[in-house]
Amino acid sequence: MSYLNHPANYDKFPAISVPTAANPAVIGWQAIAEKISELLATRDGVTVAIDCYPGVDIQSIKQHLSLYSGFDQAQWREMDDCYLSGQALDIRLTDTLTDDRVFGVMSCANLADYLLPEKIKSLQTACENQGEINVIIGTGAALAGVHDVLVYIDYPRWQRQLDWRAGGSNWLTHNPDEDVLRKYKRGFFWEWRIADRHKRELFQSFDFYLDSLAEPAVMIDQAAFQVGVEACLAAPFRLNPFFDPGVWGGKWMEEVCQLPPSEKNYAWCFDGVPEENSVTLNYGGSRITMPAINLVLARPRQLLGAQNYARFGAEFPIRFDFLDTMEGGNLSLQVHPLTDHIQQQFGMHYTQDESYYILDARAGANVYLGLKTGVQPEELISAIEQAQHTGHLDDEKFVNSFPVKKHDHVLIPSGTVHCSGSNAMILEISATPYIFTFKLWDWGRLGLDNRPRPVHIEHGRKVIQAERDTAWCRENLLDQVEIKEENADYTRERTGLHALEFIDTHRYWVRSAVTIATHDGFQMLNLIEGQKAIIDSPDGAFAPYTLHYAETLVIPASVTQYRVTACQGEQIGIIVANVRQPGAQ
Repeated sequence: MSYLNHPANYDKFPAISVPTAANPAVIGWQAIAEKISELLATRDGVTVAIDCYPGVDIQSIKQHLSLYSGFDQAQWREMDDCYLSGQALDIRLTDTLTDDRVFGVMSCANLADYLLPEKIKSLQTACENQGEINVIIGTGAALAGVHDVLVYIDYPRWQRQLDWRAGGSNWLTHNPDEDVLRKYKRGFFWEWRIADRHKRELFQSFDFYLDSLAEPAVMIDQAAFQVGVEACLAAPFRLNPFFDPGVWGGKWMEEVCQLPPSEKNYAWCFDGVPEENSVTLNYGGSRITMPAINLVLARPRQLLGAQNYARFGAEFPIRFDFLDTMEGGNLSLQVHPLTDHIQQQFGMHYTQDESYYILDARAGANVYLGLKTGVQPEELISAIEQAQHTGHLDDEKFVNSFPVKKHDHVLIPSGTVHCSGSNAMILEISATPYIFTFKLWDWGRLGLDNRPRPVHIEHGRKVIQAERDTAWCRENLLDQVEIKEENADYTRERTGLHALEFIDTHRYWVRSAVTIATHDGFQMLNLIEGQKAIIDSPDGAFAPYTLHYAETLVIPASVTQYRVTACQGEQIGIIVANVRQPGAQ
């Protein structure tokens, strides 16, 4: 069946135009080597530090650069040799990584905490020879403190995950055959935390920023990097979407987003998750892609707004993503931790409150939500424990199943048992700590790795809220739509979220145009109905942007207002999310 009544127009490769007088990009390894050598000659020094995010193929970088003058005779020194590693590192990380297959504790450490002083001293001594060019390469290379030129090579988290699935190891250890979930845990709770803290310290000091995944490789200098970041914050922008298969995946995204057919159905699309997505910057025709979290780390106040930055720090607290069960299966029955639980158990300071916006649905679609009236949490937990052995759970006895249709909005505060049933296309609007899902029951199926997907019944037992029963869910979590404004041009409705959640959402049915103020806070926007919309500035502050059906747009706090215009006389629908402000209407 077809899920569209107009031609598919979802843009899978968005880019942000960077205003520059000339193209500042350096393209290809030979030009990159020459540019670094040129700057090195002006610094009266002989040491280049090539600092890398974990995952960068260091041997490939060495191989490419060593072909060219200035690097062909260089002494290459690897920064990884200066860290605690292997079994000794594993012992050090015991409390951070825990024995759990999925969950650890958020690390507050820094890269320097794992350096071996004697190794650093030896490296520094080796670089004192002024008669040769030294290149220090690897994560934290700048920490050696002896460089004359600093190059930073970034790496996106989504690519890191693909590497792990393909047999790649985590940083500073050799674990190619380890469970992928454990690799991801090591990355999420430790590797990425310390790498991001280090990278953030370099944003104002590196000389060059290099995208080694581009073909050919592309490099820009410090000034061009800053101009690119500012370009992202001067106008609404899109992230590069990332699609992933899953055991319950459906067929909606394959058609609407024009994805290549796959034996494994697409389940997720991250199209509004700066921690996972990348952004592409277009410098006069040359494109460089970098992790979108760089915007959060480099310009948190401009991106988030003063109040949000004061509340969350340099973290982007709202995410949009897709969950596709069209012609697929149910999600796992699950619950998210209460704030106190996530703080005490995992060191995360806010939890994953969320909601399901039903972007599309077939007849008979449903969501599981809350306990049936009269059921106590321990009854459900006991039944789930038995189901682990019997392979069967009488879910209808314990959990509500509510029918849903297109454009319903289901609110899911933490502590509420929930999941989407099959034949629904979900725009999930939620707080960002997305790894913290306690699966309770997975319908007896295996993951794509042919292993049982992990469940966390004990965690679930501690957070399921007994009062979230049938009547409570109907009254508080379903059909919570209030009309706030209505005129010839548009209708504005408030659709949620629940008072326990910090996210506010408004839906606009736009017949002509509507101007929306950001009130010193970022917003997330998705075109939920209509072929396209024009997003522009009433005062000409940024160039018009064409947003297509199902695409997500980030509105930085530095954009004070924007206008959404319907095209070709068609009524369009958008949903806008932001951090709820006191007294907001």
